[in-house]
Amino acid sequence: MEAKLKKELGTSVLKLAGHSGGGCISDGQSYDTDTGRVFVKINHKSEAKLMFDGEMASLEAILKTDTVKVPKPVKVMELDGGGCVFVMEHVDMRGLNKYSTHLGEQMANLHLYNKRQLEKQTKEQQTVGKGAGRSEVNVAEKFGFSVTTCCGYLPMENDWQDDWVTFYSRQRLQHQLNLVEESYGDREVRELWAQLQLQIPQLFKDVEIVPALLHGDLWGGNVAETAEGPVVFDPSSFYGHSEFELSITGMFGGFSKSFFSAYHDKIPKAQDFAKRNQLYQLFHYLNHWNHFGGSYRGSSVRIMKDLVK
Repeated sequence: MEAKLKKELGTSVLKLAGHSGGGCISDGQSYDTDTGRVFVKINHKSEAKLMFDGEMASLEAILKTDTVKVPKPVKVMELDGGGCVFVMEHVDMRGLNKYSTHLGEQMANLHLYNKRQLEKQTKEQQTVGKGAGRSEVNVAEKFGFSVTTCCGYLPMENDWQDDWVTFYSRQRLQHQLNLVEESYGDREVRELWAQLQLQIPQLFKDVEIVPALLHGDLWGGNVAETAEGPVVFDPSSFYGHSEFELSITGMFGGFSKSFFSAYHDKIPKAQDFAKRNQLYQLFHYLNHWNHFGGSYRGSSVRIMKDLVK
């Protein structure tokens, strides 16, 4: 692997830097090169290239907004013996502490970025002497993403949709429930979903939803800070409802009150926020069930029962 890395990166130096890491899905290791230190993620699953291509596109999209720090992606490359590596900038990180408030502000700015670009585009189109397409910044008018991304190692359905409720119901919840059905054939879940999907549109009554670029998997293990400020990593991006981002932040800890206060100072909670938060958490519990097994069934069923009362 190291010989291929040296060739692909065009470096004469490739020296282990002593920084290693990893999570439930991939392993990682830092190396010193001719041009500085890089972090290399390694995965030997058959889905590795799809997963890393989606992560690279996610990092590139967030990087372009200049709102919150992410590691700069360098290259995805397949290994001769199978599997894949993803090379990115090495970032010296520590646990999120000092910069929680800053992260809340920056995540809100990320979520508002596309809306502001859409407003800028509309203004340009209405200005005398300027036509459509004058802005060089890409904007998203629909919900989805340009490539497949993975939340964990499971690929998400990111086909573009005009309507958020349709996108979320079909391409997030239904997709996860199809995987549950294939693995477990759970009759109670099937019956609860038949009831719940009829009620979902009511949770979005009178709520304006503008496509927002999301990190997509913002749990405590994917945020940190440097000496200069907060950093987020391991994204599974798509354009969706900004509230979706906050659902997983409340599930496993790692976020202080100051994070949420700073976020909601910029994006206030809309009516029925708490109910929609449950609906969004359902996706993550189903996704964990499909990754890690039946210990997440109880949480999934509890939320479905609460929402159909």
